[in-house]
Amino acid sequence: MKFLGIIPARFASSRFPGKPLVDIEGQTMIQRVYEQVKKSKKITKVIVATDDQRIASEVRSFGGNVVMTSETHQSGTDRCAEVISHDQEYDVVINIQGDEPFINPEQIDLLAACFENPQTKIATLVKEIKTSEELFNLNIPKVVRNVSGEAIYFSRQTIPFLRGVNQEQWLEKQKFYKHIGIYAYQVDTLRALTQLPVSGLEEAEALEQLRWIENGYAIQTAVTTHETVAVDTKEDLDKILKLFFNK
Repeated sequence: MKFLGIIPARFASSRFPGKPLVDIEGQTMIQRVYEQVKKSKKITKVIVATDDQRIASEVRSFGGNVVMTSETHQSGTDRCAEVISHDQEYDVVINIQGDEPFINPEQIDLLAACFENPQTKIATLVKEIKTSEELFNLNIPKVVRNVSGEAIYFSRQTIPFLRGVNQEQWLEKQKFYKHIGIYAYQVDTLRALTQLPVSGLEEAEALEQLRWIENGYAIQTAVTTHETVAVDTKEDLDKILKLFFNK
């Protein structure tokens, strides 16, 4: 199978405007993400999908591939679908977050391996939760899976609820998983997903993957042991500098 890696990148982030172009020890964030994705053993080609000429110019400056996309897209999924509408040679699109400058390439390969099963239409990663801080953090989506490893539901609330068990003991009694926000889709499925109307569950939780589940799509999951570090705010950037560069 041929895998296309797409990195959606917007300049107009409400919490951190221009973050794809922020400098991280001599390289922009978008360059660091791009070069990490290129290390994947499965990816055939990497493309940055953006609506901003400043980001496009930066990608071209380090020799990267870039495609200009509409300013009206509501999600990275929609941006990926526009890119693939111009390119028919790939079987699977992997949608990589543009704000994870140190994403581990092994995570991308793990996700790609889900498509060794020809029944897989959509795949994503999950990671076991180890701390109560993560378990009860409403900003971290949780995932419940079935025996086949498919996602049954995603929620910002802690799921499953353990009836009759003190919250301090939940991690001892049950495995909990958080969602790692990288997706892969068969190309035809990606096109179909963008035609679905916003669903009630998606609106309720502000999680677009619930639209897919609500419309009957199975989402295969794979369990990663690697942590991801996203940069949503300038404070997150400070944490990354301390973590990776001892700044």
